[in-house]
Amino acid sequence: MKKDIKIPQVKNVHVAVVQEQHLEYKTQDWNAYIINNSDNDLETVLIVSRGYNDKKLTPVMRHTIAKLPARSYAKIEYLQEKVLELNNEFKITYFEDNQMFDKTYVFRQNTINENALQTIPLMQLKGVLVK
Repeated sequence: MKKDIKIPQVKNVHVAVVQEQHLEYKTQDWNAYIINNSDNDLETVLIVSRGYNDKKLTPVMRHTIAKLPARSYAKIEYLQEKVLELNNEFKITYFEDNQMFDKTYVFRQNTINENALQTIPLMQLKGVLVK
């Protein structure tokens, strides 16, 4: 029965971690974003995130976005510096035209750093992208 369930491949939806200036505290913060680079709105976006390695595991965080318009992005969460030493996983499930999509994005440990910064599509900011 499991083989009969068809979940289509996710395209044009990404997760990025961007380094941004925090205006109040005058610090450089790392923030995770979901990017909808498609021509369709995403509905009921569910995001489950966690950090982990062989010895450590962060608490699971859950986020919901009712609607993410086409060609837009939304902030998921702030990432503390210590969490960047872990694998950071974002499981994303959403509906597009009444069809369910699901994908897991993983930033491997220590891959979120200033040396890995690149221009992120739609945002025109520097960050680390997982497709």
